[in-house]
Amino acid sequence: MTKKSHDHNFKNLFLDFPKEALEWFFPQALQNFGKVRKVEFVRQEPKKRNLSDPGLALDMPILFSFENQKLLLWLVEFQEDKAKFSIYKLLRYTTDLMESHPNALVIPTVLFTDRTKWRKDVMRKLETKLKNQLFLHFEYLFYKLFDLNARDYYNVNNPVVKILLPKMAYKKDERAEVIRQAYVGLFQLASIGLFYKYVDFIDAYAEINEQEQKTLYQEIIQHKETVMLAQYIREKGMQQGMQQGIQQGIRQGIVQAAREDIIEVLELRFGKISPAIIDRINQINDPSKLKKLLKKAVQVEKIDISDFFQLS
Repeated sequence: MTKKSHDHNFKNLFLDFPKEALEWFFPQALQNFGKVRKVEFVRQEPKKRNLSDPGLALDMPILFSFENQKLLLWLVEFQEDKAKFSIYKLLRYTTDLMESHPNALVIPTVLFTDRTKWRKDVMRKLETKLKNQLFLHFEYLFYKLFDLNARDYYNVNNPVVKILLPKMAYKKDERAEVIRQAYVGLFQLASIGLFYKYVDFIDAYAEINEQEQKTLYQEIIQHKETVMLAQYIREKGMQQGMQQGIQQGIRQGIVQAAREDIIEVLELRFGKISPAIIDRINQINDPSKLKKLLKKAVQVEKIDISDFFQLS
């Protein structure tokens, strides 16, 4: 069975977070050139020398313009199967880009994304010389995510790092914390649109099961700053668990989950709440109203039943 490639996911990640990716994988650029003023994405495949030539499966050049007028052309290749990597193709692509962008510093980079230990390394450089005369020297920035320990990156405030945590190495008993760090970090550092886009990326690579989702929910809902993230996790779990049922069943599951979230947040903040408040919450059937009420439950300083249920 052919292994499914996820290279397009990584391309999208770098398209959405180019500056953040550069900051993590090649911080020397920012240290030497200053702030990024402009980002451009140039053509993704090198031109063919002959029309009969097969296309090169190489990836994404990103052209950065810096405040000191310097140009950096960052060539990023994503490799999930190291057996398909060719340093010779990478060299050819690099020299093509150097020819087409003579004023830019071209930095070839290869990101290996498989979560396996290697018995044999890939070729890291090419060199041809005779005695003291050097004819060719070529190397590239090498990164293998599985060689990085996820726990070493918990405090790195970079959305690219958070998204890639599940692709790094971690012990079995650290798995829950790795997933939590990825979810919470992405939620806090990215826009809500990009959060919804890349939380699926995290789920896919971490292969999160139903029980892990429930545990994650219980941990996250206890913190005021991430209670809305907990709501998302609960809704997603309900939706996934009822995909085979009718739409009404899904809606009812989400509504009930939202009611429980509001009650849980209030009790975490204020202790046991009155049956009257619980009854009022359980009478609400509109998911949008329940979401507004959940936000209010997080923000209010005290519970005033006459005011709490007034939603603008």
